[in-house]
Amino acid sequence: MAESFGTDAERYDRARPRYPAAMVDRIVAGSPGTDVLDVGCGTGIVARQFQAAGCRVLGVEVDARMADLAQQTGIEVEVAAFEAWDPAGREFDAVVAGQAWHWVDPVAGAAKAARVLRPGGRLAAFWNVGEPAPDLTEAFAAVYRRVLPDSPVSLAAARTSDVYSVMTTRAADGIRQAGGFDEPEQWQFDWEHSYTRDEWLDVLPTQGALTRVSPAALAEVLAGVGAAVDAVGGSFPMRYTTVVLTAARTGAT
Repeated sequence: MAESFGTDAERYDRARPRYPAAMVDRIVAGSPGTDVLDVGCGTGIVARQFQAAGCRVLGVEVDARMADLAQQTGIEVEVAAFEAWDPAGREFDAVVAGQAWHWVDPVAGAAKAARVLRPGGRLAAFWNVGEPAPDLTEAFAAVYRRVLPDSPVSLAAARTSDVYSVMTTRAADGIRQAGGFDEPEQWQFDWEHSYTRDEWLDVLPTQGALTRVSPAALAEVLAGVGAAVDAVGGSFPMRYTTVVLTAARTGAT
């Protein structure tokens, strides 16, 4: 699934939500400098936000199609899985991963991050977790249960905290096992974005549970979800929580 997002890289780059500027600023402020390594950089969404904050960014991305689009937008990217990537002696002030760290081995990934971070450098893995109003959440989940009864997309019906707690717990345990970091901490940023029906239907095919379904099943999901949005007036507010699992490299001076 990790290598399925590049099937429509342009849609991914266009439709996927960005991250709060306050989060980017806090990560930069909590790092000793502005050299950033973006793990699983995809099409460069995160990298461009850190560039806009004054950082020098190098991306590492396993999918060449995603990396190519990022390079077209001015991001330097090396194509590799992070665990196998060769840093060639380079060091960074922050290692970040937006919506990507769950694809990385949590222990090997943290150990690699510790190797490439300068003393006091920061590892920050973060996820956007969206939650519409409860009635719309249930309407969406009913579509998924009907069309894709065996799909992990049923998580759409779960509480936000249930969705991200598994990822952050796994990441924190990996950091502790790898060593080389202070005790991990969690930051949270709450924000909201309003979607029209067409905007949300543009997002859905970029989500992992839908990138590999058949065209017929995807069309059925989009029709059902679109009807649910139409039923609430054609648009809806999405409540986002951006959760950051972060730790500083030991040895700060």
